[in-house]
Formats: sequence, structure tokens, C-alpha cells
Amino acid sequence: MTFQELNLTKPLLSALADLGYTTPTTIQEKVFSVMMSGKDVCGIAQTGTGKTFAYLLPTLRQIDYSKDRLPQLLIIVPTRELVVQVAEEVKKLSAYLTLQVVGVYGGGNIKVQMAELKQGADVVVATPGRLVDLALNGSLKTKAIKKLVIDEVDEMLNLGFRTQLKNILDILPQKRQNLLFSATITPEVEVLMQTYFNNPVRIEAAPVGTPLENIEQIAYLVPNFYTKVNLLEHLLDENPDMNKVLIFVATKKLADQLFGQLERDYPDTIGVIHSNKEQNHRFNSVKQFHEGTYRILIATDIIARGLDVAEVSHVFNFDIPEVPENYIHRIGRTGRADKKGKAISFITERDQEYRESIEALMNYEIPVLELPEKLKISEILTSDEQPKINMKSIEMKLPKRDSVGSAFHEKIAKNLKVNVRRDHAQEKMQKYGRPIKRSGKK
Repeated sequence: MTFQELNLTKPLLSALADLGYTTPTTIQEKVFSVMMSGKDVCGIAQTGTGKTFAYLLPTLRQIDYSKDRLPQLLIIVPTRELVVQVAEEVKKLSAYLTLQVVGVYGGGNIKVQMAELKQGADVVVATPGRLVDLALNGSLKTKAIKKLVIDEVDEMLNLGFRTQLKNILDILPQKRQNLLFSATITPEVEVLMQTYFNNPVRIEAAPVGTPLENIEQIAYLVPNFYTKVNLLEHLLDENPDMNKVLIFVATKKLADQLFGQLERDYPDTIGVIHSNKEQNHRFNSVKQFHEGTYRILIATDIIARGLDVAEVSHVFNFDIPEVPENYIHRIGRTGRADKKGKAISFITERDQEYRESIEALMNYEIPVLELPEKLKISEILTSDEQPKINMKSIEMKLPKRDSVGSAFHEKIAKNLKVNVRRDHAQEKMQKYGRPIKRSGKK
């Protein structure tokens, strides 16, 4: 099937032609007719399978022109990076349409976002927290919203946006189409759908956990952080085809630590992004990586859902994620749009349990390669890798006293009080040398 065979308007087909797209992906083909029928949809598809266009094409196809320019389509996503990217995708698809899109997210200037909404918007892309703020202050008018898209809903719930999502769902018009897209469906997501959705049609593009066929996966068994750094540098130096490399680490601290190790050898070609970095820094790093200025980008898992960079040649799992599904999201950053990709994992002894969970989820055993002969194995351990010595706390017991005296003790001499009748006249005589008499009142 081609896009020409779908019930798309000429402006949308022209925009797709400009972008070089001719054939819909599996999820795009499966959901189109169901969404066009007006039914609620739960789309389950892995990262990199074209989920964004899957919900944008039918929703943009059905948007009506309105003089009021009140939002008709609301798209909720978990991160600010994803807001920017989805808004950009809307602009690309609406190149031949008279349509206004506004992206709003926390960290941006709320007054600027309020002004943009006041000028009018047909499509609003937002993070949950900022969306609630704008709805409460009256800047976002919800009465005309006909379609709601919640993208990466499981990640939103993981990030603690449960209350905000429920508040948003409560203030939206009852008569609307609900569209949910995610790579995994958790029990919490099930409860959300049962409460707010109207018998959603489940459409699955691929079983959750299935490794993507166009991604080659390999692994190395490494002992520690500094050996990982040595191996990473060796592979980068020996393989010039690693021209756009995305490296995932477990924590923000490790991201900064790794950046510090690589920065000297790869100056001006490496960036790092995580939630502690300022908004402008994150956007600039992604832009430099997207444009090819940066060869290497270090990121944490929260970015795995919100980063859509074309032609990522290699994904490195510098640390194995504790949540098996996150491995799928990570490696899905490469091998996109039917292109080949490669995922390389560094596995330590303490990661073996996570590795087994990932392989069980995928029903696939990741091939393990021998370490290169020239690789320098480091014996230096970071503070987090050093074994923790748990000292047993021993409570000292005082010896029992053989004899215990009475609780009553005699007062010392200075504390003894004796009632003495004072001779004030005599005291004054001694002090002044003469008796002091009070004169009578006049």
C-alpha cells in the first residue's frame, strides 16, 4: 500500500511527497481507517515505527477550518524535546494547509506561550504540567477540542504526571475521540483507558519486546567504568562509520562523568543532555547532533522517549537499563525508517540480571563478542564501583554496679540554707559608720 491509496487530501499527499515518503509503515497503515471512523484507539508500537505520523495523518485529515482558531487537536507528550519535535512534524505535514500549531512546555516563558495561544491555534502540543497551568489561567480554551492524543503515556505515568493527566481528562469535552500511543501497556495505563476511554480498539504493530529486525545487536563483557571508557574510545577510533553515535547511561552523574572522560579526545564533537541541563543547552545539543556537528551525544533514559534524530548510526548502552522495556526504547533510536542500525551494549557482572530480563522480554539472546586484544583493562574503580564494607555496629554495655547507693544525698555546705534574723541597723552602722534613720513624712 502507498499513501496515495489512503483517504488523504491533496495538501497532505503533497507534503508527504516533499518529505520523500511514499509507503506507510505498519502502524500507520493499521490505525488510519480505525481513527478515521471516530473510534477510540490504543496503538501499541515500538520506537522508530512511525507512531507520530500514524496519529498525525488521520487527525490532520479531519481538522476543520475555524475562524475562531480554537484548538481542535490536543497532543500530550512527556518531554519538552518531544513537544518541539511533534510540533515540527505537524508543521511539515501542514505545509499546504492553513493551520496553526503551538507547542507549550515547562521551562519555557509562560507569558510568551499565553500570547501564542491568544493569537489562535488549531493544534496544541504540550507537556502535562504546563498544559494544566494554561488551562487553569484561562489561556487554553478546551471547548472546541475534538481529538486527544496521549503519546508515550506509560512514560508520563512513570514521571509522575498521573494527577495532571486526570485533571486534563476531566476538563476536556465529553464528546471527543481519544487516541493513545505507547510502546508498552502497563496496568496503570489499562486503568486510565477503562476510566476515560470508550471501548478503545487495540492495534499492535509488533509484539512488545520484539527486537527490531533492522538493528544488529552485540555486547561486550567489561569489568568496570574506566575499561568501558577505553573500549568506547577504541571502537570510536577504529570504526569511522560510527559517525552519529548516541550513548545511553544510567544516571545524570554518570553522563557528566563520561562526558568529562571523552571531552579531551573528541573536542567540539560531543554533547551531553539530561534533565539537570538547562533547556537551551538541551535544545542546542540535540540540534548540533542532528546537524552532524556533534558526532557523539550522551543521554539518560528520559531522553530515549523524546529524541527523534535521523540517521543515528550506532546506539551504545554504556550501562544496561534496569527496566527491560527501556532497552527497546534505547536501541530504537537507530535503524529508523527502514535503515540499518547497530546497538552495542557494555555488560558488567552486576548487569547480568538486567541482561537476562531483556533477553527474556525479547526472546532473543544478544551475541557477546570477545574484547579487542589491544584494549587496556583498567583496575581503577569509581567510588560507586568500590565494594561497600558494612561494619556491624556493636553496642557497648556498661558493667553492672555491685552496690547502688540511696537516691538521697546531703547538700554541700554552700547550698545549706539557714534562717537567720538580720539586724539591718547594725549592718548600716558597719557600712556607713553611723545609724541611718528614715525621716518622717511631711
